[in-house]
Amino acid sequence: MSDIKYSPPVHAPGDESAGPANTGARWPLPGGGLFTPQPPVPQQAAQAQPVQGQEPQAEPPKRKRDPYLDNVKFVLIALVVVGHSLVPTLDAHSNRALYIFIYTFHMPLFVLISGYLSRNFWNSNAKTNKLVDTFLVPYVIVEVGYAVLRYALGQKWSLTIIDPAWLNWYLLALLFWRLSTPVWKRMKFPVPVAIAIYLFAGFSEISGDFSMDRFFGLLPFFVIGLVMQPEHFQMLDRLWIKIAAVFTILSAATVAILIAPKAPLAPFYYKNSYEKMDLSWWMGLGVRTGLLICGLALCFAVLALVPRGETWYSDLGTRTLYCYLLHGIPVLIAKDQGWLNAPWLHGPLGALAISFSCFALAIVLCLPETRAIFKWVLEPRLTWLYRRPSRS
Repeated sequence: MSDIKYSPPVHAPGDESAGPANTGARWPLPGGGLFTPQPPVPQQAAQAQPVQGQEPQAEPPKRKRDPYLDNVKFVLIALVVVGHSLVPTLDAHSNRALYIFIYTFHMPLFVLISGYLSRNFWNSNAKTNKLVDTFLVPYVIVEVGYAVLRYALGQKWSLTIIDPAWLNWYLLALLFWRLSTPVWKRMKFPVPVAIAIYLFAGFSEISGDFSMDRFFGLLPFFVIGLVMQPEHFQMLDRLWIKIAAVFTILSAATVAILIAPKAPLAPFYYKNSYEKMDLSWWMGLGVRTGLLICGLALCFAVLALVPRGETWYSDLGTRTLYCYLLHGIPVLIAKDQGWLNAPWLHGPLGALAISFSCFALAIVLCLPETRAIFKWVLEPRLTWLYRRPSRS
């Protein structure tokens, strides 16, 4: 009996019935002695105000940011830089294989994570304000900036705001994905509908204006991310899934090496119609279906293998927007000046050198110092533009 612990009876809040707590009665304890219950403390007294001259108690610390998705985002943004830098060297088998491997999943996984982070996007005024602050305003500034850079490098002046140039497509596509979020959240079967739209969109030549071609081409990944819950990511943290993920990535890399000499690149951009890819309707459906399956398999494999705890690059993953929008400047200059055309870069050693250099560039562009310099451009605070929420 010495292991038995005593627990006094619990009274519901507001219970005024006569009992030991109210009568002053005492109860025997199992080990001897008597227990005198104390009267319940009113809720108002429990939340007592600090005495004058006494320092108020510190507020509870804010919930620490989960580093897992930040780790994933940094890995992906580094692969974005690698993929763009490999373009001048795609005549080499090894470089083309690496390019195909990266493009199968890196932007699809970025879009999937964007969908997951958009689940509660419309529940906050601050987040909805970002539709302008973090998408439209930076989009226009970056579009004009790259037009100026191309002109300074001797290219013809070209500026079409509705047709995003190069990497700027993602800002517009994400804007429209997030605008469509309430529709997907009201559907009973959003994922099958999104996949059907994705497949049938290949029958039409969709214009690149407002990134509509990418909007439809990557739509299933966004919707899948939108319906995912934290427990789905936890399911990927199992040993057998991690082992399967290793085999999935090795198999995909092997397939990329085998198909690199003859495989066209157009399908891996997730935007071209079947006609533009010179495919019949049934072959087009097969290619898009196969690419969706492969892309999702690699997405989940990467999610399973990326570390979940704090790493040296977790903090860098919180500033991937800066790397995405700024890395085009050095890459564009390197392409224009022919720095990526060196013969030794066209081969396995060159692919490794480009990859390591791009990872280093990604680190620099994700540093807090980079954000401090460019925050006024890429994350402007336009509080003057919005009405204050009314108090009811």
